[in-house]
Formats: sequence, C-alpha cells, structure tokens
Amino acid sequence: MAKTNPGRFFEDYAIGQVIDHAVPRTVGAGERALYHALYPARHALYSSDEFARACGLPGSPLDDLAAFHVVFGKTVPDVSLNAVANLGYAEGRWLKPVYAGDTLRSSSEVIGLKQNSNGKTGVVYVRTRGMNQRDEVVMEYVRWVMVRKNDVDAPAPEAVVPELKTVLAPEDLVIPEGLDFSTYDFTLAGEAHRWGDYEVGEVIGHVDGVTIEEAEHMLATRLWQNTAKVHFDATFRPDGQRLIYGGHVISMARALSFNGLANAQMIVGLNGGAHANPCFSGKTVKAWSEVLDKAKTSAPGVGLVRLRLVAVDDASVGELKGADGKYLPQVLLDLDYWAVMPV
Repeated sequence: MAKTNPGRFFEDYAIGQVIDHAVPRTVGAGERALYHALYPARHALYSSDEFARACGLPGSPLDDLAAFHVVFGKTVPDVSLNAVANLGYAEGRWLKPVYAGDTLRSSSEVIGLKQNSNGKTGVVYVRTRGMNQRDEVVMEYVRWVMVRKNDVDAPAPEAVVPELKTVLAPEDLVIPEGLDFSTYDFTLAGEAHRWGDYEVGEVIGHVDGVTIEEAEHMLATRLWQNTAKVHFDATFRPDGQRLIYGGHVISMARALSFNGLANAQMIVGLNGGAHANPCFSGKTVKAWSEVLDKAKTSAPGVGLVRLRLVAVDDASVGELKGADGKYLPQVLLDLDYWAVMPV
C-alpha cells in the first residue's frame, strides 16, 4: 500500500463529495508579523490592537486575506495539488474575524465537474468552509480549478456547472459583531477619505509597485502550507518557471491599494475573481481600483463599498480588456470584493 499522497486527479472527484482537509493550524501574532513583512500591508484595523478596540472589536484580527490563505492552503493537497491553474472565485464571505490563538481547519464540497475538450484536464468546482476551534464557520467561498487527469481514458463525468451569484447583495454580507466606526480616527488610519468621498465609477491608481521576488513568494506560499507543485517544482511546467501563487498577487495588490483606499478596512465579501495572466518572479506588480457600488449598513458609522481591484505588471490604469473581450496581457488579477468603510 502506497504511503505517499500523489494528490487527486480529475477523475477522482464526484459531485457531492465532501473532503475534510488535514492539518488544522493555530494562528498567532507571528502570522501577522510575517504577513506584514511579506506585503506592504498597513490597514490600521489589522495593525493596532488599540485602533481595533476603538472600533468596537476585542483586538486586532488576523488580516482578512491572511486568514483566507490559511483556509485555502489546507485545501491544496486535496483539491489543487495536480492543478494546471486556479481559475476563479465566487460567493466568498468572511463571517467572523480570526484572532491570535484561533485554530483554523477547512472542509470542501465538490459542487461542479466539467471535463475539458482536450480530454486531458477538467474543471473542479468546490465550496470551501473554514472553521475555528468552536466549529464556527469563519469564512466560505467557491473556487474552480483546472486539474490534470491521471488516466486520459477515464470516462468523462456528466458535466455539472453550478449556478453562482455574480455579486453578493449587501444583505448577504456579515458585518463583524460590535464594529463601530462612529468615533473612527482618520488621522491614525492614514487618510481622510470616507465612504461619502467615493463615487461609483471612480478609478483610483495606487501609484506604488513591488517587484515579485522568488524567495518571498515561496516563503509566503509555504507559510500558508500551500503545496501545489506549480509554485515550487521548476520541472513541473514546460517553461521551467515557478508560477507565483495567485493569492500572493491578491495580497500584494490589496496592500498596494492602501494608497487611496486606506479606510477600506476589512474585506467582508468576494464577488468574483480571475487570475487573468500568469505571474512569474521579476514582474513588478502595480494596482488600480474601480468603485463599483456602495451601500449603507445598520452598524454605527459603517458603510460598504464594492471595489474592483486590478493588478497589472505595467503602469496602466483603467485598462482591463481588449476589443475581443479578453484580458490584456499586462493584467494579472481582476478581483471584485466588498469592504467596510467609515461613513
């Protein structure tokens, strides 16, 4: 009996299959420090216990995307170890903040399967939930990934493509219990721009850029215990390049968006996302955002802003797709999310 795990291939999945992922992880202040060392992350709510307490929380939570990476990383050995590419996200919700001392684990349900026309790969759709030590769901999301077949002669399953919401409605979102921006300190947060200062359709160029380093990417990906071969094994791709983990690009772009969106404090919803083009070390990531929508909430002083976050490897702002409807080659990431912001 083989002792090692070769990972699942496309023909190993079935609709309704539930996979409880291995190795729970207790997070601490070290995760926050490493996250802020890897990315230029400066949002005040995730940097200062005192600032967070002034906003009604018991302390500073782990960065929303750091918690996402931990939950995501648990799923990789079972979902995307043999992946060609991670294709997209939908229906992502952050349901409870994650604090130092919490222990996170993940579980995924297969909700869609579709073999590709080449017969060598297929797309697997999973809904993943991250739970804490109290069995509370702290976040959930759907993602779909292209996975290799091990046996190209294995019969194709009946195609099932789930119907997913293109946009989460404001009422679908959960505002953290106790969050109160009525006495929000804009000076300490770093910018004076509040919810009312942003207009739907406004495009914000975030100015700064960061060149992706191979070592930093691999450190980050190992931090999340993401074992996908494409990120580490240079022999796994025909071009001999390690593919930069898409989450690394997401976190880099989100951190860069601080310049212009310092008060978009917490991500509470992920409407959709696409890794438009592959990213490799040596590329310089820059970012711009477009305001897509706004909504009010019942929480004191708290508004919602829907943002499109785009990462590019050049200085373009506002350019996304060509006349053919395809992403332009400089676009690395197209992410649609909801964040809370003081009104």
